[in-house]
Amino acid sequence: MDLVDFARGTALKIAFVVFFVGVLWRLVNVMLLRHRQMLSEPRRSVGAAVLGGLKGMGSRSWPHPEFIKRTVTGEALGYSYHIGLFIVILFFAPHIVFFGSFAGVRWPALPSSIITIFAVITLTLFVAVLSRRLGHPVLRRLSNFDDYFSWFIVALVLVTGLMATAHVGGPYQRILGLHILSFDLLLIWYPFGKLMHSFYIFPTRAIDGYLMTRKGAPS
Repeated sequence: MDLVDFARGTALKIAFVVFFVGVLWRLVNVMLLRHRQMLSEPRRSVGAAVLGGLKGMGSRSWPHPEFIKRTVTGEALGYSYHIGLFIVILFFAPHIVFFGSFAGVRWPALPSSIITIFAVITLTLFVAVLSRRLGHPVLRRLSNFDDYFSWFIVALVLVTGLMATAHVGGPYQRILGLHILSFDLLLIWYPFGKLMHSFYIFPTRAIDGYLMTRKGAPS
C-alpha cells in the first residue's frame, strides 16, 4: 500500500468516522444545553418571529454601518477567502468527482487554470489574515492554539493542493498523498475546533433573530 492508497483508503475512512461522530456529538450537546424560559409576554406572533429569525441570518451577516469603518478590513478578508475556498472546493474537477462518488451527482467544473488562480488568491488572503491577527494587539491576545492550528491545517490543504497541481515539491503521487492526508487531518480536527462555526453560524443567528423579534426588538 502506497501513501495515496493509505490516504484515500484507511486514513480517509477513519477521518470520516471521526468527523461525522464528532459533529453529531457537538450538535447533540448544543441541543441538550439548558435554555432559560422566556418569562416575558411575547410581543409578536410566532410567524413574525420566524420571519425575524430569517431576517436575522442576513442582518447579522453584515456589520452595522456604525462599525464598518473599523471592521471593513477584517470583513473584506473574511468574506473573500471564504468565497475563494468555496470555489476551490466545489468547482475543481477532481473534487467534484470525489464528492460525486458519495452524493451520486456531479456538476460543471471550472478550468484548472481558474481554480489555480483562485487557490493562489485564497492562500494569499489567508496569509494576510494571519498577519493581521499577529499584528493586531487585541486579536493577538484573543487568539489561542485553536485559531492558529485551524489556520494552519486549512492552509496546508491549500498549499499541498497547489503543489500537486503544479507538480512541484516531489513526485506527484507523494504530494497528492500528502494533500489527501492533510484533508484527512482537517476532517479529524473539524469537530473539535473553531471550524465547527460553519454548522453554528446561521442557526444561531436565526435563533437570535427569532428571540429578539418575539420580544419586540428589531432583528
